[in-house]
Amino acid sequence: MKSGLDLSNIQPNIRPQDDLFRFMNGKWLEESVIAEDRASDGAFYKLYEDAEEQVRDIIEELSQSPQTPGTNAQKIGDLYASFMDEDRANELGVSPIRKYLDQALAVSTPDEFYQTLGYFETLGLGGLFYTYINTDARDSNTYISYFGQSGLSLPDEAYYREEEHAALREALTVHIAKMFSLANISDGEIHAKNILELETAIASHHWDQVKDRDAVLTYNKMSYKELQELAPDFQWEIWREHSRTPLKIVETTIISQPSFFSGISSLLANFDAAKWSSWLTWHALSGAAPYLNSEIIDQNFSFYGTTLSGTPQLRARWKRGVSLVQGALGEAIGQIYVERHFPPAAKERMIELVKNLLEAYRVDILALEWMGEETKKKAIEKLNKFTPKIGYPDKWRDYSALEIVRDDLMGNLARLTTFAQEYEYAKVGSPVDRSEWHMTPQTVNAYYNPGLNEIVFPAAILQPPFFDLESDDAANYGGIGAVIGHEIGHGFDDQGSKYDGDGNLQDWWSDEDREKFEAQSAILIDQYDKLSPAQAPDLHVNGALTVGENIGDLGGLTIALKAYEISLQGEEPAELDGFTGVQRLLLGFAQVWRTKRRPEETRQLIAIDPHSPEEFRCNQIVRNLHEFYEAFDVKPTDALYLDPSQRVRIW
Repeated sequence: MKSGLDLSNIQPNIRPQDDLFRFMNGKWLEESVIAEDRASDGAFYKLYEDAEEQVRDIIEELSQSPQTPGTNAQKIGDLYASFMDEDRANELGVSPIRKYLDQALAVSTPDEFYQTLGYFETLGLGGLFYTYINTDARDSNTYISYFGQSGLSLPDEAYYREEEHAALREALTVHIAKMFSLANISDGEIHAKNILELETAIASHHWDQVKDRDAVLTYNKMSYKELQELAPDFQWEIWREHSRTPLKIVETTIISQPSFFSGISSLLANFDAAKWSSWLTWHALSGAAPYLNSEIIDQNFSFYGTTLSGTPQLRARWKRGVSLVQGALGEAIGQIYVERHFPPAAKERMIELVKNLLEAYRVDILALEWMGEETKKKAIEKLNKFTPKIGYPDKWRDYSALEIVRDDLMGNLARLTTFAQEYEYAKVGSPVDRSEWHMTPQTVNAYYNPGLNEIVFPAAILQPPFFDLESDDAANYGGIGAVIGHEIGHGFDDQGSKYDGDGNLQDWWSDEDREKFEAQSAILIDQYDKLSPAQAPDLHVNGALTVGENIGDLGGLTIALKAYEISLQGEEPAELDGFTGVQRLLLGFAQVWRTKRRPEETRQLIAIDPHSPEEFRCNQIVRNLHEFYEAFDVKPTDALYLDPSQRVRIW
């Protein structure tokens, strides 16, 4: 049987005891070149490319021949065709959104602002805050709306205040002025100045990334009257009417960042018509930019692709078209994708793997020395209520109410926004649909949903190097096993552990156990605070921002090792490719993090991404685990050695 390890990427002059990540991936890191149309490359991206090509085949097949009107096939094919008609987009220029730009430019009163703001949201052209529907974090049997901060052009509020981002702020104003010029709007520099000043004020009321991930702080249930009192100078009724937001959506809602809404209200109390008009115009133009003529598309990419992420080249039009159709009709495509590319045997093997991972968590929790018996009991109760979802949904989304027209791209986008909005709004007042998926089968990723206490693994990630039906299980446990363990681990990380087994935000810990857990988390935060990625050595990882994912990684690998041990049933695995079973598992873990990023992308992700750079998702995790020391005979003189008193083992 093959080991499942890609030995061609090994860098033999690096020792695993010094740098497991570069030992396993070093040759690839040295020799590979990031594609010109991407900011990153690696194991995830290879699978993403494979899935993208497979989906392209499906979409182009449907777009190149007549389909029965009203069917999913017709909608997939015609939406793609409407995007791919580049000649028509260039001929139309900005004319498809000219009336929206003119409406925004004409705003001179508060009422006109709220009317335009609401209307633009129905078209998918930006917004001052986001709205989404999910289960109530304290009542998982009920859907409720969530409102949260938005309204910025840069990735995060820190970009508007930190000196290190000053050049990007200047670049943004230059970009805005160029975009206004391309849209035949005069005084672009004045508009750009207005927008930066206003967004700086908006950003001053945003919560930072660390505070914003706190499940308790961001749970603030309010009635409509309380929301109106929180933000009295925001004209909610005018906005609600023109955004077509039903009353039931605001009657009771969760406000994620209350001070943001009160802050925006204070900004609007001193209404500056010129600035808000510029802001509305900009967000309408920026929101529509990827779907307009080539000049605007290229300028939009120049800033958001090249300046922000370091990507030299715009993705081919077909790739952008596939992304659009995936986002709009993902499950309709997924139904075909699963039939063609996901064998039943893969799902059966995954069910067995998940079963072993859950059992490993049960064994591990019961053996924990730091956790008290009562908390252990509650943790096991939660574990027993985990719902695994593997491959694809049991029922597929109904797209029958959606109309797609082959030669009307901007109209299609508006109808897609309305369709998606009505789909979400219909949930409020309806029973919770526990069969719903929030990723498509062709997505190369996985997730944990605390509100439903579920772990979800789409079909597309269940491939090498994460999962190989024909390989020895050690690498599978190091790959998809650690991913499964990671997602289960989110149920017990610093935020997920605040939810009980039914998906409710409820404290099930003893005070003493929570203190011990947070003490271990604090050590982990300190470990990561000291790390600097190779692509941006002047920056440090934000340990507080990434702690949840780091706990997920740590628990994921810990439990993958335990599950592999369970799967062996006392047998000693044979050596393959010169490595023991545990060594192969750890090397399998290292190879799934095979990634390289452009420096600009690394800098952006350090600021906003709750995941640590991949080199640390590998190296910093293994140096905390005694199994790594035993497997590779790691000594105090080795670079990855960490003093036992500083090692963290939570699960």
